[in-house]
Amino acid sequence: MSVPFYVSPEQLMRDKADFARKGIARGRSVVVVQYDDGIAFVAENPSRALHKISELYDRIGFAAVGKYNEFESLRVAGVRLADLRGYSYDRSDVTGRSLANAYAQTLGTIFTETPKPFEVEMVVAEVGASSADDQLYRLMFDGSVSDEHGYVAMGGSAERINQALAEGWQDSMSLAAALRLAVAALSEFGDEEPRSLTASQLEVAVLDRSRPRRAFVRIDTPRLTSLLEA
Repeated sequence: MSVPFYVSPEQLMRDKADFARKGIARGRSVVVVQYDDGIAFVAENPSRALHKISELYDRIGFAAVGKYNEFESLRVAGVRLADLRGYSYDRSDVTGRSLANAYAQTLGTIFTETPKPFEVEMVVAEVGASSADDQLYRLMFDGSVSDEHGYVAMGGSAERINQALAEGWQDSMSLAAALRLAVAALSEFGDEEPRSLTASQLEVAVLDRSRPRRAFVRIDTPRLTSLLEA
């Protein structure tokens, strides 16, 4: 008679967490930085078709690292939830906090109840009327949420990139200064060897608080090049 194979719940959770972390670490990093007129998203992503950065709602943005098919399914679910809530109630009822909470519940359920966790790490950002009203929520593969301020990096090199951002970030930075800081951190610590990232290798977007309703704007290569050279 064979002996049933047993794994303690603690060991199972550790194995799931290690699996998810290794999957996330294989993805290239993403940086989200507050600047004087909004929030900037910067990702190392040469693909023009597969986006790591997207719009969720009027003044809410989304960025993710990890397995594309998994975080894309979460993005689509977030857009549908935001549209449904805005249509059923009022557009002002759709907030970054509510979407972050919904994502946290979904990721937590997947992590605890399915054999394979999602290999994703995400940021939900909402731009406010002033920088004090901006919201940055970082979500981990297990559903844990942290409320960030100023900047946040995700991916395999997040710790080193966050250290570089901490040394250079200041309140009320201009967009050009924020982008130069983010690109410098990604160039220095985003891979095993330092290299110089060009505008064509980056995916960049902003939540611009000066826009009347839809704040999300993608920055194309020519404009990004001029901002980095400013």
